[in-house]
Amino acid sequence: MSVMTVGQALVKFLDNQYVELDGVQNKFVDGIFTIFGHGIVVGLGQALDRDPGGLRVYQGRNEQGMAHAATGFARQHNRRKIIACASSIGPGAANMVTAAACATVNRIPLLLFPGDTFATRQPDPVLQQLERDSSPSVTVNDAFRPVCRFWDRITRPEQLMSTMAQAMRVLTDPAQTGAVCVALSQDVEGEAYDYPDYFFEKRVHRVRRPRPVREDLETLVELVTESRRPLVICGGGVRYSEAGETLERFCEEFKIPFAETQAGKSACHSSDPWNMGGIGVTGNGAANAVARRADLIISVGSRLTDFTTGSKELYGHTKHVSVNISPFDAGKMDAAMVIGDAKAVLEDAEVALAARGYVSAWGDEPKKARAAWEEEYRRLAAYTYGPDFEPLIRARDPESIREYRQLYGGGLTQTSAIALIRERIDPDAIVVGASGSLPGDLQRMWTTDVKDSYQMEYGFSTMGYEIAASLGAKLACPQREVYAMCGDGAFLMLHSELVTSLQEGKKINVLLFDNCGFGCINNLQMSNGIGNLATEFRYRDENGRLAGGMIPVDYAAVAAGYGCRTYTARTLEELAAALQDAKRQTVSTLIDIKAMPKTMTDGYDAWWNVGLAAATDSPVQRQAYEKLLENRAKARKY
Repeated sequence: MSVMTVGQALVKFLDNQYVELDGVQNKFVDGIFTIFGHGIVVGLGQALDRDPGGLRVYQGRNEQGMAHAATGFARQHNRRKIIACASSIGPGAANMVTAAACATVNRIPLLLFPGDTFATRQPDPVLQQLERDSSPSVTVNDAFRPVCRFWDRITRPEQLMSTMAQAMRVLTDPAQTGAVCVALSQDVEGEAYDYPDYFFEKRVHRVRRPRPVREDLETLVELVTESRRPLVICGGGVRYSEAGETLERFCEEFKIPFAETQAGKSACHSSDPWNMGGIGVTGNGAANAVARRADLIISVGSRLTDFTTGSKELYGHTKHVSVNISPFDAGKMDAAMVIGDAKAVLEDAEVALAARGYVSAWGDEPKKARAAWEEEYRRLAAYTYGPDFEPLIRARDPESIREYRQLYGGGLTQTSAIALIRERIDPDAIVVGASGSLPGDLQRMWTTDVKDSYQMEYGFSTMGYEIAASLGAKLACPQREVYAMCGDGAFLMLHSELVTSLQEGKKINVLLFDNCGFGCINNLQMSNGIGNLATEFRYRDENGRLAGGMIPVDYAAVAAGYGCRTYTARTLEELAAALQDAKRQTVSTLIDIKAMPKTMTDGYDAWWNVGLAAATDSPVQRQAYEKLLENRAKARKY
């Protein structure tokens, strides 16, 4: 037995957790990110100061940012290593709610320890306490309940043992993982208890590979055998199962094309001849063309979001079988469910289909679709301002483009910049993104043959994830270059962990696309007949009316003030030079890319269901609504 405080016991427990997959063990908890406040510093903080063991303490700058960094770290380790996050009560805790939702939506383990009010309630209301006159037991930390996979509040020292055992169960379970919140009553953090020694023994949490039951496997094999043109969707579950090579072998043997979700990209080689690239609303022309011709969809490890399914119109009425370790995700789209680990299911299905001598009837259709997309890619890569300039999207706004050129000069387009970046950075570099128009451009245009080099948070699409998660990815892979791909809107939303990267000596590269606004949403509103309302960054008068031009911001100067090496690029030549010089730097860098508005990619034959106005006097809006009804009629209803 060992007498120690709750904080001390928690630290010692975390330091002895391990994860095992395929016989390989890894220490599960690398350390703790924290911004100390009065609700955590003298409890858990005292324990970390006294004896952190093998845990590293990281100092964050914003609680949401540090939790995103922890999420990026866990994602880069394919969910087998985490950094916990601790905050004070009140605003510090509330700041992490968004990050918790982000982790849960994306099925990434995130362990949170927000400080809480006094269990005794003696000094209530304490500093930063949110009071509810209807329920004194409710605190700010109850806001974590709907966005976490597991939630508890420690009000007695002995509760820590059973709670942490359950927390580890959820964090290490591929079917259940997400955010876990264990709120620590600030007085209890310092209370002592005689903990049994076995609570601190090394614990190995085995990540299992459940194989499909016979009936599920037979269903999968029968559906494939009956199909002539099946299509595999490679989801995030393929990445986390490390089943990329298995999926490639499966598709090559049976001549089945496959397409990638945002979470699944970089699990397989982009150069694989059966890889059609990104699918859905942000997908490319090849994958979507093949999807419309498919007579069977085999989704492997996908959550089947509206962007992947084209709001259930792209292949909503096609036969569908879903392979997933989570029954909840497998049951979507009314698909035939195959419950099991992605790699295990593909291995078993490969044996069964080979015994039947199955080969698809696709012929050279996928090859032709891929070649057509490669031609379109070359057009996007060469897309520059000139006499024949035409914005790629339907909602043209030439006045904004002319104004932007007067402000910054040059003629740099977003698609040509992305193509150049892909060509010039190291093959094993990690790119991280989350929001705006960049996820669409990257899912369509980005290719890589290096495993786990693409990290796109497009489940919650959290603005501000990009830079923080890039730090997490760098902490996970310190020898590789990491690039945060973000817009100016996302940068303004949250970039505080850029300073943390400097503090930790972990170089990240921020590629900031400045188009003077929330360009993606500006496209959405204008393409549906809505005015240019509150999406561009423009000066206004005291009455809220536009009173001037676009707001010029020198983002390179902002980052330089922190101590980063910075550049401004208005042309492809300037961007190429900046990328080359950034490789030589040892501190974090930022390239302020002045990319003209309206120069991102548009959709490629995939519909997105959004709630347009049913009553309007605008002819353009009425036309958009009629098109919406037409597509809704074609889409699957559930």
